[in-house]
Amino acid sequence: MSRDLVNEICAAQPGAEWSDPWGGGHDCWKVAGKIFALTGAVGTHVSVKTDSIEVAEFLIETGVADRAPYMHRSWVAMPLDSAPDELAHRIRHSYRLVRGALTKKVQASLPPL
Repeated sequence: MSRDLVNEICAAQPGAEWSDPWGGGHDCWKVAGKIFALTGAVGTHVSVKTDSIEVAEFLIETGVADRAPYMHRSWVAMPLDSAPDELAHRIRHSYRLVRGALTKKVQASLPPL
């Protein structure tokens, strides 16, 4: 899967916003100001949030993902050459987790799912 396809999946999420907060070619995808997907300037992985530290550790131990640098332990770095359906699932799930943690008022201001 290419970085362009990752960006396409991220952009399709309701209320998703792109930024490059650190400069240098990062693709940082946010919903209501909260990151749900991040591709570094080098661009070999996309970092996404998981349900828990345990899920992240499981994905890392089974070789599905790597530890996401600079992020909480509940985040993983999925290689861009992962199976497209797995990568799309992880991006969408990360989006839903981050969106679900927003206040009800902020959630109500976003486009519907």
